[in-house]
Amino acid sequence: MSSLARPTIGIALGGGAARGWAHIGVLKTLIEAGLEPDIVAGTSIGAVAGACYVTGRIDALEDFACGLTRRRIFGFLDVNFAGSGLITGQRLSTRLEHHLQGFAIERLERKFVAVATELGTGHEVWLNKGSLVNALKASFALPGIFRPVQINGRWLIDGALVNPIPVSVCRALGARIVIAVNLNNDLFSKGGVIHDQEAFAEPSSPADGAELLGSNGRAAVHLLHRQIFGRGNGAPGMSAVMMDAINITQDRIARSRLAGDPPDISIGPKTGGIGLFDFHRAREAIELGARAAEKQIDEIKMAVRALAA
Repeated sequence: MSSLARPTIGIALGGGAARGWAHIGVLKTLIEAGLEPDIVAGTSIGAVAGACYVTGRIDALEDFACGLTRRRIFGFLDVNFAGSGLITGQRLSTRLEHHLQGFAIERLERKFVAVATELGTGHEVWLNKGSLVNALKASFALPGIFRPVQINGRWLIDGALVNPIPVSVCRALGARIVIAVNLNNDLFSKGGVIHDQEAFAEPSSPADGAELLGSNGRAAVHLLHRQIFGRGNGAPGMSAVMMDAINITQDRIARSRLAGDPPDISIGPKTGGIGLFDFHRAREAIELGARAAEKQIDEIKMAVRALAA
């Protein structure tokens, strides 16, 4: 079949923090199968992966992700307790600019949109013009963790709060076939109801903030590490609480939006076992993404043949 006859393929890349490395495996599998998406819409980490794909930097993103360790992750967290976010994001911005500086979205070879949310109004904002790096920073600006990003007079935060898997964006941009990558697809236990909460009650732990009394730098760093990654007894850290709260909201919104506007093809990597902050598990996530995409290749090809002009 001639490539000219192929219907336009759009891909909606969902949010999911560290699970988002699975997008790399999905995209590389589609490329190898000759099914490169023509339209890319991404939210949060999905926007980052999509941007690297449309700029030809997907291999560089894979190298970066696979080189991460817990220590290196912590090194990217430039903490600012006085700002509107726990992390300023400047170190991550520097890394993004190293690879993507100078790219304007409207000049990319493929159509690309990063989804963000406007503070105050809750508007869903489609970032389809201007600096690619600024658009990505806005799309992954998790509230309370990264500080909001101002673009054209609007203060923007993570797009997962309004459109976690932007199928609607792909359709609006003219995609005939829309592929959705849902990183929360296998979390079957989410959204249940606990009828007897007393049966699950746990005693509170006294003196939980004792480390605050530490006065040396090592104690402060140790405390910060616990706030980010959680405590050894399984109690979540401050950032983990915020991330999981956003993830729950994202999951509920995604279910509703996908029910109203379902994609033509769904790819659901089994990433439920990867924590939202497990960025050091990139190889595992990428493999899960590739495996999930491989299962849908035949179905995508059938859709392409059915809609070929």
